[in-house]
Amino acid sequence: MKRFGQLIGVKPEAFETYKAYHAKVWPEVLETIRRCHIHNYSIFHWQGKLFAYFEYTGADYAADMAKMAADPKTQEWWAIMMPLQEPIPGRPEGEWWAPMDEVFHTD
Repeated sequence: MKRFGQLIGVKPEAFETYKAYHAKVWPEVLETIRRCHIHNYSIFHWQGKLFAYFEYTGADYAADMAKMAADPKTQEWWAIMMPLQEPIPGRPEGEWWAPMDEVFHTD
């Protein structure tokens, strides 16, 4: 299992919409997340920033992310979410959410 942390901005005027959608995530999107071996997925908000945490239990992260990106219902969800978000400057090229390095963990 590998833990992931990611960061992105959310437009202040869009936060309530973002929050409302995430209070009722579409079941098809949740199923795709599970089929792509993502578990214990949380998104936190602080001062216009969203922090996502999830655990990946699969064997091929790139293939699972490609499978997720190819899912039509997930594409529809992303088409709604992306205009609400503001990617972080300095993130790696090709990344929408900025990946974070884990510096500490304890169980």
